[in-house]
Amino acid sequence: MLLARTVARSSSLLIALALAGCNDQPADGSPPKESPQSAAPAGLPDRDPALAHRLVEQEGALLLDVRTPEEYEAGHVDGARNIPHDQVSARIDELRSWTDGKGDAPIVVYCRSGRRSGMAKEALLEAGFSKVTNLGGMGNW
Repeated sequence: MLLARTVARSSSLLIALALAGCNDQPADGSPPKESPQSAAPAGLPDRDPALAHRLVEQEGALLLDVRTPEEYEAGHVDGARNIPHDQVSARIDELRSWTDGKGDAPIVVYCRSGRRSGMAKEALLEAGFSKVTNLGGMGNW
């Protein structure tokens, strides 16, 4: 009986120490540092047709269709330019030439469903564009 209580207490103490070691608070009491993921820019809210229209009509946003050239040719939003999502990172200089050149101009990205435009948005944010919104699918226009 005494052995069982000793084992139970020892186990509880080890679990408590292990959990205390998982705390992300630095030992000196200072606030935890931001992780690289939380420091990444988020861009503008996504899947907001009213915002997308306002950006295009009032702020002259670039409307970027990231579907395949074949999908683009079959039909696209008036005024949209086409760069397939898997080419966005390689064509950043071209995108800069279509905007203000600094990454401050708004960009509205769309595809068929929102998946590819989400990937394109991430690539644009990583390249330094700060005002990017993912409209989602072309039907949201």
